[in-house]
Amino acid sequence: MPLAPRPATAAPDSHLRELRNAVRTLLRLDDDTAVVIRQLNRTTSGHHRLETSISARRMDGQVRRWTLDGPIDRITVNDLRAALIPHPTPWAIAQSTREVE
Repeated sequence: MPLAPRPATAAPDSHLRELRNAVRTLLRLDDDTAVVIRQLNRTTSGHHRLETSISARRMDGQVRRWTLDGPIDRITVNDLRAALIPHPTPWAIAQSTREVE
């Protein structure tokens, strides 16, 4: 008997597809890279919370992972953009302007 996702934790297919496509676009991934998005239940010190785990797995074995706080159905493309694209720190910005001078 096949297992069916539980209604309380299952994300609509269209939303999950949108998130997966956004990850591919933001990271400029090729078709050979697998994008896996999962919802995890975490319990620490009596506190229960949901996390969304994202991983990009390349054919050569390289894996990149991110964890976002909250369930899949509440994750937006803007959340992905903020989490996946590195933002320069003030120190890095200062270093890059010194190199230009």
